[in-house]
Amino acid sequence: MKEVRITPPLTDEDVERLRIGDRVLITGVIYTARDAAHKRMMEALEKGKPLPFDPRGQILYYVGPTPTRPGQVIGSAGPTTSGRMDPYTPKLLEMGLKATIGKGERGDEVREAMKRFKALYFIAVGGAAALLAKRIKEVEVIAYEDLGPEAVRRLYVEDFPVIVANDAYGGDLFKEGRMRYRVA
Repeated sequence: MKEVRITPPLTDEDVERLRIGDRVLITGVIYTARDAAHKRMMEALEKGKPLPFDPRGQILYYVGPTPTRPGQVIGSAGPTTSGRMDPYTPKLLEMGLKATIGKGERGDEVREAMKRFKALYFIAVGGAAALLAKRIKEVEVIAYEDLGPEAVRRLYVEDFPVIVANDAYGGDLFKEGRMRYRVA
């Protein structure tokens, strides 16, 4: 396990050098979307319309920030449960999305798509939303403003801390952790 700094957009080579357990600091633009935004994005694709952002090489953070306080660019911004986005994720990975950030495990279909399309799943520390928000330096709503916290946002982050939970080789930090610490 190592600590690595990355800057999106990511390439296949960026993805291939990371393994489960690696600590990663992200600096650059990432995008946000949750359940309702994912549903709208898939509906747009079904109608032949473009997504609010080009997913190629990008990182998508599953977050619904709290209201912004005076003097801040964003409210608390902790990860949401990733499994709710599993029905939509393989299509986005196929379109070139290189990583997602959330909490909790991913389903089999998503893990297989990560191997097939060379992508990653990062976990961010749940319960540290106020601290994570301090790593977010700029915020712009780019789509679905009517969804409030679930709108699609473009964030500029500096040294945003995540851990590789699933890699492009089929590695799964959750499964490895359970095996390593299983009590006989």
